[in-house]
Amino acid sequence: MRVWGITDVGLVRNENQDAYSIREVKEYTSAVVCDGMGGTNGGRVASSLAVEVYQQELAGKLRSAMSAQEIALTMSDSVTKTNEAVRQRAAEEKEYQQMGTTLVAAVAGKEWATLANVGDSRAYHINRSGIRQITRDHSVVENLVERGDLTPEEAKHHPRRNLITRALGPDADVQTDTFELPWKQGDFILLCSDGLVNTVSDQEILFEVIHNGEPDTCLDRLLDLSKQRGAPDNVTMLLMMNI
Repeated sequence: MRVWGITDVGLVRNENQDAYSIREVKEYTSAVVCDGMGGTNGGRVASSLAVEVYQQELAGKLRSAMSAQEIALTMSDSVTKTNEAVRQRAAEEKEYQQMGTTLVAAVAGKEWATLANVGDSRAYHINRSGIRQITRDHSVVENLVERGDLTPEEAKHHPRRNLITRALGPDADVQTDTFELPWKQGDFILLCSDGLVNTVSDQEILFEVIHNGEPDTCLDRLLDLSKQRGAPDNVTMLLMMNI
């Protein structure tokens, strides 16, 4: 397996409140991206704490030869523990009371990957057949799209597009969505914050990952594309390749 990661403050924000982490745990690769929120410093603290606690919790629970379903339960439990840690930190310090973070994560082996998400950071499955969003955004506009009140194109420009309905920190009992994904040699998994997808289309992501050069530099090319369009938010990407 090969893995690349990149994070950038963008062109408008004063602080990068995204965080990511990659770890090898037994025969698995564990990857996670978090997008923090909660005012000055709060979002940065929430996302940094979340990636650290999540990876620690997961590493202590993963065992060799687990099924995808067992890994999904392990990831959900690790997210629950992470949520508790974020909430405890917020309760301890007044300036962090409103902080929270999204989370999207993958645990990948050779033939299967298990994904988890809370919030609107995304996971994509990419190969030469195309690109597919695996996770579902937990957001106000996604709910409107599912109800038929908005088209996907309208949702991209809706004034409430940044309002999420789930996050670590604000929710006492966080609900985690998990997904089991068969993947094969040459396939990619992309984890990213919404700073990427708000500026770059799915088809452009597919083009850069598969068709426009080596995967070693595709995250740099996607970041450059986001910056060409103003990069109003932090941009974080983590790309996994099954080799």
